[in-house]
Amino acid sequence: MKVAVIGAGAIGGLCAAYLKLAGKDVTLVVRPSGVRRLAKNGLSVSGVRGEKTVGVPVVEKVDFLPDICIVAVKTQDIEEAAAGNPEALRAETVITTQNGLRAEEMLLRYSAPDKIVSGIVMFGATSFEPGRVVHNFEGSFVIGNYSGNSGKNLSCAEALLSEVFPVRVADNIKGMKLLKVFLNANNCIPAILGTTMQEAFSDLRICGLSVAIWKEGWRVVMDAGLKPESLPDFPVERISGLAAMPLDRAAGVFHGIMSGLSKEPLYGSILQSIKRGRPSEIDYLNGEFVRIAAAGGSNAGLNETLVRLVHDVERSGRFLAKEELLRETAGFLE
Repeated sequence: MKVAVIGAGAIGGLCAAYLKLAGKDVTLVVRPSGVRRLAKNGLSVSGVRGEKTVGVPVVEKVDFLPDICIVAVKTQDIEEAAAGNPEALRAETVITTQNGLRAEEMLLRYSAPDKIVSGIVMFGATSFEPGRVVHNFEGSFVIGNYSGNSGKNLSCAEALLSEVFPVRVADNIKGMKLLKVFLNANNCIPAILGTTMQEAFSDLRICGLSVAIWKEGWRVVMDAGLKPESLPDFPVERISGLAAMPLDRAAGVFHGIMSGLSKEPLYGSILQSIKRGRPSEIDYLNGEFVRIAAAGGSNAGLNETLVRLVHDVERSGRFLAKEELLRETAGFLE
């Protein structure tokens, strides 16, 4: 079985390295700037499973028909990656890994809906440069058919991924992806501050801001009649319960959730993109709440503000101090 992994960031690099170590025929698709370095030095992986360097074949463009293609670029990079690798996306099984709700929709130009297996990554990984990945914490790889029908492609994806990660097959993958938006929505805060998640959420005031993001998002999603689905080790009641609590009490609970997340510094997907000089996925995370609210004729002012602040950081390269961030968002925390 031939496997193509498009994207050599945190998730793509980790998938390619672990699959290669498991003896799979893996080819990693990378940007032109990373080909020579990865071909020479291989993938360096550290973290919860120890340190190892793995040699993986690397190419700029797939010139063969793989059996399985794992699309591991960020949502905002899907169109470029897909247009550059149409052969890879003719694979019988195409697995997504993106946060947000729109990756599969974008891939429909290149792959049939019944071939797309939607994926949700519940493990943590960090990468600031091509070829170096930190596996921060373990977690499952949740998968489900985008078309809603079980079939051969889902079984193939499960068989492959279960050799390197715990795999959960979901009946309602779209509901789970919606809940995952909530989990990732707080990534904007360390991105705006330019710090680790551990440092950001050591401050109860910042934890209060995080809860306010969830409160607004929950209101927007409920008003739209959408139904998030529980994820492995993260029940939907955790969001709905915090959304119903007084802000100060919920901030303390959130602090407890985040305090033991990872021994390694954890930066979040948005800050990783910014530090690599790449556009972030903010429009597909907090921006989803803004989009859903607008479609229903309401607003998501806090999340809209945070989207703007992330884009300001992307453009200027200047991170905010905690006090600046709290001033910018003060009107939404009353």
